[in-house]
Amino acid sequence: MKRAALSLGVLLACAHAGAVTPGTHWDYSGEAGPENWATLTPEFGACSGKNQAPVDIDGLVEADLAPLRLNYKAGTSEVVNTGHTVQVVYAPGSQLTLDGNEYELLQFHFHMPSENHIKGQSYPLEGHLVHTDDEGNLAVIALMFKEGEQNAALARLWDTPPKAGETQPIAAMMNVTELLPTDLDYYRFSGSLTTPPCTEGVRWLVLKQPVVASKQQIEALKNAVGHANNRPLQRLNSRVVLQ
Repeated sequence: MKRAALSLGVLLACAHAGAVTPGTHWDYSGEAGPENWATLTPEFGACSGKNQAPVDIDGLVEADLAPLRLNYKAGTSEVVNTGHTVQVVYAPGSQLTLDGNEYELLQFHFHMPSENHIKGQSYPLEGHLVHTDDEGNLAVIALMFKEGEQNAALARLWDTPPKAGETQPIAAMMNVTELLPTDLDYYRFSGSLTTPPCTEGVRWLVLKQPVVASKQQIEALKNAVGHANNRPLQRLNSRVVLQ
């Protein structure tokens, strides 16, 4: 896999490392906010497309979805605060198999509150596990968090998330499966990156079963980013959500 080249592109575009074009600033509010992303630069034109994410997952269509095939190894290496999100970089060697194709896990990051909704319900925290295949096609597993007890897996990643622009190492590598629920049943739809350049054709797999995180853990992530970092819901248009 051409990991080095793909990682850079995906980390810039999907992991909120900043603008794709040097000098093109985007944000979650104000003149550079989501309603204006498509007009900031031609490279962000897809942000006004018809197959955008996030969405409200509703109007479901029954389908024979294959179980998720995950081959994840311990791989958390460092935590980066890009100013747009808190992101955990993942070492090579962990894959999702989907439609007979292997997608390597590059990183996972967080949105507060959730970007996708499930039947109209928003969650205080959503995690995105970002994968890519050899051709640069993207698949994202989305994980919802509800407020409850402390999440032991999050607690292993940091005592306090890094501040904007900071990177901190993870003392002991963790397997991201520790974050996931036992039930991996999911919804599926075709969407986009939820940040500029909003590239479409992303395979979205939203887990039905939420996990818990404490109020303190959720607040720590919100404080680290300093603002809400959820793109508003986008229209489904002619798409369907499978379950």
